[in-house]
Amino acid sequence: QVQLVESGGGLVQAGGSLRLSCAASGLTFNSYIMGWFRQAPGKEREFVAAIRGSALRTYYADSVKGRFTISRDNAKNTVYLQMNSLAPEDTAVYYCAAGLSLAIATMSSYRYWGQGTQVTVSS
Repeated sequence: QVQLVESGGGLVQAGGSLRLSCAASGLTFNSYIMGWFRQAPGKEREFVAAIRGSALRTYYADSVKGRFTISRDNAKNTVYLQMNSLAPEDTAVYYCAAGLSLAIATMSSYRYWGQGTQVTVSS
């Protein structure tokens, strides 16, 4: 059974930083593209960042480029999202996901999803 478990969310002031983690089990982790998505209240879920299994290639939404960094540790079956210079508009539930398709910004490309972790940025 595949499980993705996010952690690291919380409340932070604008300009602050958080590091999200997503621990995976039940899958051949280094074979999967790992992605982070987020969903703000009243909005659709949107792509944030993704990383290939080899970790040699990363992808970012324009809204987070230069502020967020995705990384992975295949020995620990874990993917991370370092979030710096956080702003109130980054407030959302953040989800990690695992997939095999190179259509990395498309939700349907990801087969497995975590339950999400709340990030709240106060102004």
